[in-house]
Amino acid sequence: MGKAPFVFAAVLVVLLLAGAAGVYAYDSSREDMIADGVTVGGVDVGGMTADQAREELAAEIKRPLEETIEVKAGDERFELSAEDAKVDTDLRAMVRDALTESREGNILSRTLRDLTGGTENADLPSRVTYSRDAVQDLVASVEDEMNRSPQDAEVIPSGTGLETVAAEDGVEVKSKKLTRRVVAQLESPDRNVQVKASLDTVKPDVTEAELAEEFPYYMTVDRGSYELRFYENLKLQKTYSIAVGSVGFETPAGLYHIQNKAVDPAWSVPEWGGSLAGQVIPGGTAKNPLKERWLGIYDGAGIHGTDDVASLGSSASHGCIRMAIPDVIELYDQVPVQTPIYIQ
Repeated sequence: MGKAPFVFAAVLVVLLLAGAAGVYAYDSSREDMIADGVTVGGVDVGGMTADQAREELAAEIKRPLEETIEVKAGDERFELSAEDAKVDTDLRAMVRDALTESREGNILSRTLRDLTGGTENADLPSRVTYSRDAVQDLVASVEDEMNRSPQDAEVIPSGTGLETVAAEDGVEVKSKKLTRRVVAQLESPDRNVQVKASLDTVKPDVTEAELAEEFPYYMTVDRGSYELRFYENLKLQKTYSIAVGSVGFETPAGLYHIQNKAVDPAWSVPEWGGSLAGQVIPGGTAKNPLKERWLGIYDGAGIHGTDDVASLGSSASHGCIRMAIPDVIELYDQVPVQTPIYIQ
């Protein structure tokens, strides 16, 4: 080899070594520098040193997370403080993640990226921790305050009449959705301190219309005031004067249903019937006290007409409910078998 080629080769080697040293020196000088395009929890820390990034993340992530979260549910408010939620942020780990991402690749690719204005385009998650038990306790508090079971429409009978309890919608907190919303705010630097709880309306199983359909007819008896009330579609149609059982022969109290009906019913005379006991007296005869109509209730007791209208408004029967004959005929035509009757 001649002298000139040797010198050229030597110069080339020197230049290459100098270039490599320069690349190494440049790359080493950026070990504490975060590459452009790197974000942590949505916060841009590209081009920052580690210390600068920690300050930025403290301002944009740590301090906002120290605010109290408020849950709004209807007119109620519920709070979860950062202290109760045990919110914590690991700033050093987030910066370390950013630096590690910035050092991806080899020395040449990093140098080329930095010298040509390239970016890393990495969005790293924030390192936020919190108490999941605290979140569940918050959601449970909202549920306890807001959840309400639906009220089915129902009939409450008494001797003085029917009370109809109206149906009411229930309320149920969408707990899973609320949990997700609270967690999102605990983890997000772009915190919205107020979270709205979604509420579901829970419909009752029985509405007033369905109740009226279930009880198209109803009767109540008040033995104290000697009154029978007849209801159609749960609305009072008429109040009748009656007689009920005397002492020792009380008309049975409780909820019953009309078991059978008859026109001009025969009368099987019970033991208290004196000389007629054990006989069957045909309907429509003078000796038969069951006048015109019969609506059987329970164990031989029933509703029937009487020609002893003076006994109405008193305790005068042997357990049956007496009515004036025109009244019992009118009632008979309206009341089907299985109509409920409440006697008090």
